[in-house]
Amino acid sequence: MVSRETRIGQLFVELADTLTDDFDPVELMQQLAEACLELLDVDATGLMLLDPRGRPRLVASSPDLMHDLELFELQSDEGPCLDVIQTGQPVLNVQVLQAQDRWPRFTAVALEAGMQSTHALPLKLRSTLVGAVNLFARKEQHLSEGDVALGQALADVAAIGLGQQRVTRDPAMLAEQMQAALNTRNVVEQAKGMLAEHSGLHPGDTFPYLRAHARQTHQTLDHVAKRVVRGQLSMADVLPGDPGASDPCEPRG
Repeated sequence: MVSRETRIGQLFVELADTLTDDFDPVELMQQLAEACLELLDVDATGLMLLDPRGRPRLVASSPDLMHDLELFELQSDEGPCLDVIQTGQPVLNVQVLQAQDRWPRFTAVALEAGMQSTHALPLKLRSTLVGAVNLFARKEQHLSEGDVALGQALADVAAIGLGQQRVTRDPAMLAEQMQAALNTRNVVEQAKGMLAEHSGLHPGDTFPYLRAHARQTHQTLDHVAKRVVRGQLSMADVLPGDPGASDPCEPRG
């Protein structure tokens, strides 16, 4: 059995491995969401990025139920991620039931989804806030200082990747990079919807197949999603006739 310390090292290597010249921003954000899910003993994670106008937009979530929670947070204009975006400071160890005065509309939806605790961490490039990471647990949870430091370190690695270091000193180029990440997310969502319509699966269940195809063919997630949307890639190539015939979540070799 792999120790937690070994697994932490492996996940940081996996995150760093995505930081190539043609790295895929949505793949990076999804890996960050899944790393937080695995290492911080939470049940749902979601990531928001700021678009060039400073508006938060959802870019990654795990599992798919987090997608609905994050969207409601944006629609209701309240919740932990939005507090982080407004202040630049983390929101930690909030028991959802006790936050009804703070976020009345959002807490109702979170409780209905079975979530009891929430946290949110800033995504920053040096001093520039570019987004936030939201964490939820189905139990009452208190993150230790070590857990918070680990979560923030994961977020910092992802933020460096998003900024691709060479552009972090130029606000205009940074805004362009953030917009590119959001555009990729939009295309991926379109592809997920088309695959869901074709297969009868829930859109969230098609994502592992989409990502697996990208990894197996050594293409970016963005490129594969665009080919699906444009009708340039057979649905059957992405979605096997028998979904149980292969493991869509198999890691890259």
